[in-house]
Amino acid sequence: MIMGKVKGFKEYKRIDEKYIPVRKRLKNYKEFTIKPKESELNSQAARCMDCGVPFCQSSNGCPIDNLIPEWNDLVYKNEWQEALERLEKTNNFPEFTGRVCPAPCEGSCVLGLNNPAVTIKNIELAIVDKGFEEGWIKPKVIESRSGKNIAIVGSGPAGLAAADELNQMGHSVKVYERSDRIGGLLMYGIPNMKLGKDVVERRVQLLESEGIEFITNVDIGKDLTTKELKETCDAVIFATGATQARDLPAENRDAKGIYPAMDFLTSNTKSLLDSGQPDQSDLSAKGKNVIVIGGGDTGTDCIGTSLRQGAKSIINFELMSRPPEDRSDNNPWPEWPVIFRVDYGHEESSQVFGEDPRHYQLLTKAFIKDTDGNVKGIKTVNVDLIKGKLTEIEGTEKTWDAELVLLSMGFVSPEHYLSDDSEIELDQRGNYLSEHGDYKTSKDGIFSAGDCRRGQSLVVWAINEGRGVASSVNDFLANS
Repeated sequence: MIMGKVKGFKEYKRIDEKYIPVRKRLKNYKEFTIKPKESELNSQAARCMDCGVPFCQSSNGCPIDNLIPEWNDLVYKNEWQEALERLEKTNNFPEFTGRVCPAPCEGSCVLGLNNPAVTIKNIELAIVDKGFEEGWIKPKVIESRSGKNIAIVGSGPAGLAAADELNQMGHSVKVYERSDRIGGLLMYGIPNMKLGKDVVERRVQLLESEGIEFITNVDIGKDLTTKELKETCDAVIFATGATQARDLPAENRDAKGIYPAMDFLTSNTKSLLDSGQPDQSDLSAKGKNVIVIGGGDTGTDCIGTSLRQGAKSIINFELMSRPPEDRSDNNPWPEWPVIFRVDYGHEESSQVFGEDPRHYQLLTKAFIKDTDGNVKGIKTVNVDLIKGKLTEIEGTEKTWDAELVLLSMGFVSPEHYLSDDSEIELDQRGNYLSEHGDYKTSKDGIFSAGDCRRGQSLVVWAINEGRGVASSVNDFLANS
């Protein structure tokens, strides 16, 4: 069977996602992606080649094995409902991945060898959004129950995916969340303008209507012990994420006004949801010189949020050098292309302040604080990678003004009070010890999945692990 339009990749050029102009979108926290026309999506889907071996589905591509060529072909043919059916076979939450996934599938697209890759991510999002708009996505009826009870600790993408899968298998599922809202990273870790919270709440309400029970404001390991939890269920899944942020123990780290990035993002989103107003606490960037230490998606989100709060200036420190414009020789296709990119926060900051906020090869030497103990600046030095070692460059010392410093250097592991309480073993990196594909911890009946097991990763990988741990738990229940 020939997939797609045979010469579509020659007839149509790639059309990238379009956004609301910067000055307009900075006035609010709404999603700023402009919905493409269906005719445009049809032609973009037609660019998907009949490539024989779809590397978009390889180990370098989609972690959940999305049937990308199949639903591209169906979108090209304007068979949207059938495309949705294919998409839902592998992806529990395409409305999340279609918004926040960096699209490794596009990095390994065969067309991308010598042309711009197929706009896979945009098409995926269009399929699921149309599914909701048309009423095709409805609560699934669970015809019978197994009598088995599963408790899931954590309601991020891994926990939700596991809950969805196990519920569809007929098991009774309770999801425990220590925060006041369900969603974990999806709710509080990703800003509204990238992932509207109405989108998260819509999916949670759908899962709830299918029989999943959600319990908020309960911190397993503190409010309720793992032992107590196990007394009421047949299996427990830990899907808590990697929430222990990497710190920066430089001189004067105790200065007030230095916060982990996730504290900053969470506080603002919670304020918006609770009151409709951006955060106005000490964490607010309003009127302040802001320095974000560390790049990645979280650093970009800090930049975008700081702009909307009314920051006086924004600087972003990157420890490593500026990535190349094109793939280097040691980064061949179909690997994820490590190249220079301009994300939404960089674009916005450039337009507001006249230049890209990123400064590369900067090492923070010390924080500077005033007489009241507030941070007022940072001392840095430039570094270079010489023989695999970061080396300070003499004479490059510099002082930067800052009243708010946000640490966005990733996460080292899950928090350990839960592993201490449950007495499960940890791996060498401090993650909950279990094997991918098996997901069993060192304690019988307790499983782990997602970032708390594999380390900080992508939402799509969390979904992969949630689906995987559900299968493992189902096997465990069948044999117990």
